[in-house]
Amino acid sequence: MSKDGSIPVNAGCSIALHFSLALNNGEVIDSNFDAMPATFRLGDGNMLPGFEQVLLGLRAGESVETSISPDRAFGEVNSSNSQTFPIDKLRNLLDDELLPAEVGTVIAFKDPAGFDLPGVVKSISEETIVVDFNHPLAGKTIVFKASIVAVMAADAEAVEI
Repeated sequence: MSKDGSIPVNAGCSIALHFSLALNNGEVIDSNFDAMPATFRLGDGNMLPGFEQVLLGLRAGESVETSISPDRAFGEVNSSNSQTFPIDKLRNLLDDELLPAEVGTVIAFKDPAGFDLPGVVKSISEETIVVDFNHPLAGKTIVFKASIVAVMAADAEAVEI
């Protein structure tokens, strides 16, 4: 704790912040600067470790802007995450009257545990459909901006009134 009583961001503390994620070209991917601050506990899995690392030591009222490399953000593109399916396996998606699948369409598959696993259609030929299961931001450097609204110590309990 500092002389003014503020607490630095550290492991296990609760944080309220405004943030934005953008690509190097300035395209904003996500932002809550015009909304309520996001709240989470550092290390709870709600924010990627590469983003949490940037916040360490900051205090309420402080801001940061930095570029985060793909390996510390959403990962590198893994070519083995692209799968080729026979066209007949996904024919129903191509023939859907309301939203037929096309290149760029996100398709949800079920993994062995029953969880949704989204994939992006990369190509369609007469015989196959290639679906990419990499995160859409994989391989991209992310410009991360954050403004810390509040920091509460890991051992503090919040009471909502």
